[in-house]
Amino acid sequence: MKGWTPNAELAGTEAATPATFTIGDVVRHRLFPFRGVIFDVDPVFNNTDEWWNAIPEGVRPRKDQPFYHLLAENDESAYVAYVSQQNLVGDADGDPVLHPAVQQMFTGFEDGRYRLRPEIRN
Repeated sequence: MKGWTPNAELAGTEAATPATFTIGDVVRHRLFPFRGVIFDVDPVFNNTDEWWNAIPEGVRPRKDQPFYHLLAENDESAYVAYVSQQNLVGDADGDPVLHPAVQQMFTGFEDGRYRLRPEIRN
């Protein structure tokens, strides 16, 4: 998926931004205090209009960029997050993500990155 650019006509937008991150990368939200491991990548926005419109207009990200599905965690809970590329940075801590689903999807944590279980790959 890294570097994939959809046909602009099919996407209904100008050419999308190439993906910076990939499955297994540990990332941190740029504005909010949570981090997570990427388990899926959408080359462009692929969620509902209701979800999109719930984001305040002043901080609403562009749709023509990758959006990442994260097994996310903060100090209080673990959950699944859907985050635009512009709102993520690489996590330099090197610590594992403690989300309970990590062990179901990934095996091994090395150099700040997880390896997807072979049976989950498509």
